[in-house]
Order: sequence, then structure tokens, then C-alpha cells
Amino acid sequence: MQIRKATIDDAPAVFALRREAILAQCVGHYPKADMELWTSGTLSTTFAQRIADHFHVAVADGQIVGTGMIDLATGKIDAVFVRPAYMGRGVGRAVMNHLEGMASTAGLRQILLESTLNAAPFYRALGFEGDSRVVYESSLGVSLTCVPMAKVLRNA
Repeated sequence: MQIRKATIDDAPAVFALRREAILAQCVGHYPKADMELWTSGTLSTTFAQRIADHFHVAVADGQIVGTGMIDLATGKIDAVFVRPAYMGRGVGRAVMNHLEGMASTAGLRQILLESTLNAAPFYRALGFEGDSRVVYESSLGVSLTCVPMAKVLRNA
């Protein structure tokens, strides 16, 4: 598996992977109507450019199998998704290690994220802490309960 910076050509595959991961993993944690709204629509030019500008992708077997991004100004990690067929194979952990390495190199003291309810145990296993819940308002108008989490980096 290789992790690399995303390109504009990756945008359709990343957008499809995001939808596939949400629909596979969030069932039972969020109402079906919210999940349908969250994954609705088509790839916009704005989102495609965001992917090219900020995302990193994990590639295995000739396809994108994971994604993630980090804002090095704030330390916020977002858009960590793994293709369902590759879940449990270390893809998510590899993406998170990659993003954490970028944060360490940038001299950040901590990294932050807002976890979906289903992913919070995964992030806790990686050393993130946080148990409170907040409501995330997506740009599509769906309200999702999330768990704000933080991890102090070793170089801090």
C-alpha cells in the first residue's frame, strides 16, 4: 500500500469511496434519512478541488482504498474513509499514521478530529481521547452527532 497526495483525477474515486464507506459503516448509528442526505448529490467542482488541494489517498491493488486530510494550521483531521472491502486491513491506521507524521513534522502539539459515532473506538485505539458529543452541521443540511477527540503528539 502507498499513501500519496491526491490529485484532481482522484476526485471521482474519492467521492465514490466516501459514499460507500458512510453507507457501509454508519448504519445503525445514524438515521437512514440522514445517511441518504449525507451521501446524496454529485461531485461538485468545489469538492473535487478540495480533494486535490487537501486529501491524501491510500492506494492498494491499483485502486484508492482510503482517504484522509489534515489542516496543518489547526491540526484538524477530516475525511478519513476506508473502502469497506479493505476495512480491518490496517488502511485506516496507515492513513492516520501518515497524517500524524505530517502534523509532527509541522511541529504541531496535538491533532483534533470529530469522529462519527461508529469510528470513535477506532480513534481511541490510536490514542485519541474524548467522550462528549456535539452536533455537526453538514453543508448538505444534515445534523450528525459526532465525538470531538484530541491526541497530544509525542513531540509536544
